[in-house]
Amino acid sequence: MWQRGIISYRLILGGETMVDDKNQKDQLGKITHFYSKIGVGIIKLNKELKVGDEIQIKGNTSDFKQKVDELQLDHKNIDKGEKGQEVGVKLSQKVRDGDVVFIAK
Repeated sequence: MWQRGIISYRLILGGETMVDDKNQKDQLGKITHFYSKIGVGIIKLNKELKVGDEIQIKGNTSDFKQKVDELQLDHKNIDKGEKGQEVGVKLSQKVRDGDVVFIAK
């Protein structure tokens, strides 16, 4: 871990995104898998996510916003996902494992 002023940076290896500690509290979760044929990303949630929320996904090659139209847990539609759950979300663009998900501002 490197110290730079009051913000410390953490580099996570294995293709994951570099995110400063200040933004970690704003993280909604991380992408754990992406099914490219059907365009669905699996998000491990750190906070609650609801249908209708607008999310932003940031990674080494990803940076986009989109509205959550549908959430799935165990192949069943749900209205909201809770902290600790891994939920599926239909995404408009390709993402990679380790990309970070935020509530869009």
